[in-house]
Amino acid sequence: MLPERTLSRRLEQLVLEQRVRTSGRGRAVIYQPYADQPLAAASATVEPDVVPLSKDGAEVRSLVQRPIGQRKPVTYNARFLEAYVPGETWYLSADQRSALHELGHTPDATLPAGTYAREIYNRLLIDLAWASSHLEGNTYTRLDTQNLLEFGQRAEGKDAAEAQMILNHKAAIAMLVEQAEYVGFNAYTFFNLHAALSDNLLGDQADEGRLRTRIVNITGTVYTPLAVPQRVEELFGRLLTTADAIPDPFEQAFFVMVHLPYLQPFADVNKRTSRLAANLPLIKANLCPLSFVDVPRKVYIDGTIATYELQRVELLRDVFLWAYDRSCQRFHVVRESLGEPDPFRLRYREKLIDLVREVVIGGGAPKLEVLRSWAKDHGVRGEDVVPFAELALSLLLDLHEGVLVRYRLTPSEFKTWKSQFAAVDALR
Repeated sequence: MLPERTLSRRLEQLVLEQRVRTSGRGRAVIYQPYADQPLAAASATVEPDVVPLSKDGAEVRSLVQRPIGQRKPVTYNARFLEAYVPGETWYLSADQRSALHELGHTPDATLPAGTYAREIYNRLLIDLAWASSHLEGNTYTRLDTQNLLEFGQRAEGKDAAEAQMILNHKAAIAMLVEQAEYVGFNAYTFFNLHAALSDNLLGDQADEGRLRTRIVNITGTVYTPLAVPQRVEELFGRLLTTADAIPDPFEQAFFVMVHLPYLQPFADVNKRTSRLAANLPLIKANLCPLSFVDVPRKVYIDGTIATYELQRVELLRDVFLWAYDRSCQRFHVVRESLGEPDPFRLRYREKLIDLVREVVIGGGAPKLEVLRSWAKDHGVRGEDVVPFAELALSLLLDLHEGVLVRYRLTPSEFKTWKSQFAAVDALR
């Protein structure tokens, strides 16, 4: 039997975690489990507090960990977004931004957008798809995720929706990396990002990649999102315009992590979209991406709820700063193990993309003489024409569905082209 003092401490902890509610006072107090486990305590096990919290972050966490009955119901406060002035308002201090730039600096800073992310793509894909899905309660392990993404093997005994969630992350990450020069803080990017992440997971297919037109509720919080579709559309536009005008990529990343879930512009999958969107400015600037690996689900959710209910960012900022440091440690090791990228392929990256796309769309068999002729007509240096054509041929021979986004091709376009050739030798 537990000593009374020990039992009392444990009960108090369960109350703080919102796993148990109380009624009555003093010796007459009664402890009861919540009928529905709230979002803030959704983890089945208590996760260790590995994220060091600032004084303000700890204060905020204590506020959102109070029982729901002690928290004041609130709705969307447009002033929170409207008061933010790019270049004048800062959620991250100058010292914090400087430290983040030092952590995230890569040798590819002056190269085309997305270069660094492409170099570490395999690790980024697995880490980000797994960690972001885990924050949604997905039970796939990192090894399960790797087997699914690399070999198409689904984990036994797991729900099909979990595999779908991870595969959706793959499509969204590929979009950010392979289209780094073209994506940005605009409606086109965010609609397509949401569509990739929500594919086959929403009750209504019409909600994929579109702003919501109905009321949504969030369990485990006293926050009720905005209900008027026209107002949601207006504020979504303002959110993107504001984010695009922010002069620092880390401030942009954190801004979208705060404001996208707060507005809830989509029927679901808002937090996932915000986590992938947070990587958009980092990938474009060839900074180390943010994978969210090892981030405890509970403290992340508490930080998000703090923006919902209090419009306070300190706790989520603590998570962001710690998570970025953790991500950089992992990715820098991976990058160092790869050596330098092929300068020839880097120099002609855009031309190689254009050529591969033209061959596939055109439906023709790639012949070396045709590829050499294309190279001459499109500004490839004379001494580079032959190696360029040979490299293009090898890329065409190795073309598969996993790299189609790089060449801005669809699976149907690839299958149509491939079906014209009975064997690989026919391509030579």
